[in-house]
Amino acid sequence: MKLLVTNDDGITSPFLHELIAALKAAGHELYVVAPLKEQSWTSASKTRSRPVKSAISDHGFGCPTWTVDGTPCDCVNIGIAHLLPVKVDGVVSGINAGFNCSLGFILASGTVAGAWEGALHGLPSMAVSQDIPEEVYYHLKDHGGRPDAELLTTLKASAAHAARLVGELLPTTPPRSFTIHNVNFPFPCQPDTAVKCTVPALYFVPGLFSPANDDGTHRLIWTAGEDVSPPEPLSDLKCVASGSISHTVVDYRKLGRA
Repeated sequence: MKLLVTNDDGITSPFLHELIAALKAAGHELYVVAPLKEQSWTSASKTRSRPVKSAISDHGFGCPTWTVDGTPCDCVNIGIAHLLPVKVDGVVSGINAGFNCSLGFILASGTVAGAWEGALHGLPSMAVSQDIPEEVYYHLKDHGGRPDAELLTTLKASAAHAARLVGELLPTTPPRSFTIHNVNFPFPCQPDTAVKCTVPALYFVPGLFSPANDDGTHRLIWTAGEDVSPPEPLSDLKCVASGSISHTVVDYRKLGRA
């Protein structure tokens, strides 16, 4: 398949690099358009308050690559309209550093939004994210985003699963269906880790900002939420926590309908 690949952690993310390597190994023809800098939790926003710059960028991927100094949605929109020399068959967004499970995270995620922007262009699309324990996440941040050996092993397995699922799911997804595939990998992830069909967890996430500092500023913090999902059907959060790969079909046509 001809694929546009994007993410929300930025062009230098090793998680993106592993995904690109796996997709190339699977024989896909890739075109990479990724944010110049991290754009986590930007949701489906598009930059309207300033001009957005795109540039050819060589990161050794062996495929046409551009950066955009905007959001993942900017990347996909500008890429399809102005940068790509061909019409692509689908969009793949990720791998995100951290899961994108539950309604709150799906709707806030820049990674999921990159796939959603593909769906807005009528294309089959997939978002892929990697669950990371809190201590591993902070180790990653403290070491310039470079994964240690254990995380890298998981990333390679997750990327291989992603490449396989792209080949299986995107060709069978009807175009112009406003549907994306949201895939979340557990930690650790292994070559034989099972994939299970899931629904978004019902998870309340209040209080994500600190109290005001002396200068009146608030900082984003992580706060444990409340999972009120019923036992069935299996939620994405419970699936990943149990050590399986979560695959959620997000059909945006069903939003607001009984």
